[in-house]
This record gives sequence, C-alpha cells and structure tokens, in this order.
Amino acid sequence: MTEAGADEASYAASVLPLSDGLRARRFPYVNAALIVANFCVWILYELPNLDHSIFHASFYPCTLNASCHGPEPLAFSWITAMFLHGSWDHILGNMLFLFIFGKNVEDAFGHVGYLLFYFAGGFVATLTQAVVTLMFGNAAAARVPSLGASGAIAAVLGAFFVLYPSARILTLIVVVPVRIPAWYFLGAWFLFQLIDGNFGLLTSSADQGGTAFFAHVGGFVFGYLVTRLLALAGRVDPNGQATGIAPA
Repeated sequence: MTEAGADEASYAASVLPLSDGLRARRFPYVNAALIVANFCVWILYELPNLDHSIFHASFYPCTLNASCHGPEPLAFSWITAMFLHGSWDHILGNMLFLFIFGKNVEDAFGHVGYLLFYFAGGFVATLTQAVVTLMFGNAAAARVPSLGASGAIAAVLGAFFVLYPSARILTLIVVVPVRIPAWYFLGAWFLFQLIDGNFGLLTSSADQGGTAFFAHVGGFVFGYLVTRLLALAGRVDPNGQATGIAPA
C-alpha cells in the first residue's frame, strides 16, 4: 500500500524473491484470481486515466474521523484501494510476492479461509496506516490517498513466516542468486518496514508521499498473530495441512 505521489515498488529493497521452493498440494484458485483481478483493474481501469482512478477509488485516512469525505463511501473505499496501484513497478512487485508466497498460504488455509484472511489483512493494514497518519501526521497528510495490495500481501507474508519458516527462498541479492531461510528473508523485510516506518514519522509530508510502511507492519503483524493463534488451536497445521478451515 503506497501513498500516492511517491510510487515505490512495495517490496523493493536489495533482494528479489524468485521461488519459495515449495509446491502447493492443490491449485491456488483464489490466489490466481486475486492476481488476475489486480492486473485487470490496473490495465482496464487505471491505465486509461491513472490520476482520475487513483483519486476516485483510493482510501483517504481523513475519512476515518470524518474530517473529509472521499469520493467513495468509507465502507467500500478500503476494498477498492486494495486493487489499485500507482505504476508498473508497483503492481509487478506486489504480484511477484503474492504469486510466490500466496499459493502455500492458501494451501494451508483453504480457498475460502484464505480469501477471508486476505481481505481481513488488507482491512487491518489500511486501518493501521490511517490511525498512525491521523495520530502523528497533519491534516494535509491525512488527505493523501492510500492504495495498493501490499497491506494484504504483508498479512500473507506474516502467515508464511509462521507456516513455513524453514522454506528456502531463492532470491537475488543484487545479481547473485542465493537460497536463504524464509524466517530470515521475511524477518529482514519486516525490520526494514518497521525501521523505515518510524523514520517516516519524522520525514514524510503530504506533498512528499512515500510508502505506507505502517500498512505493511500492521498487515504482517496481523498475519503472524492470526496464523499463530490458528496453529496453536490446531486449526491450521504449520506444515501446510488445513485441519479446521474448510478447503472449499
């Protein structure tokens, strides 16, 4: 999820994941549908008039405390914003992470459970960023539109961290392909978000925009905690076997 105005690829850093080394037991219909839906919205809705679509379908933090009124009702704007992106780099980066990490999380949760989890993660991520903006930002920052799938994807990463910590992630470090444990790859990603998020409290501004790091933090923590609780309750097997959530 990014704040419009400074469009960074959501997970751009010094590493690029290529594979998680795991095979799903069944085809990830929901994950595939989410990827297709994001690309359809980008190509068919956003590209013809990018500025208008971002303005009209994004989420505005100021709508949370009714200090402004967005183009879309609050109850819907957090959903529409989850399918918006600001550039090709933005959507390609997000969909790469969703493609690699989402299939096995869906395998563990089941199709219906994964869909509910994905949207719940997106909602918590949006709420986290909005609350932080309202608490620590100014009125102008609260009017900067937020958009992107990365908050929900961060929840998927949090779930993957719990379910498959020992998976070997094939990644490019600069240009060198290496395999590193998932717990290390995702843990480093989370620390990057947390550090940059706190740093952003001192440096961000409405005209500057920037990546909504606290949406990533909120999504990841939500995904981690929910998956941990489900695993402890025996409803999701950390090895990827769905035991209490219907695969549907």
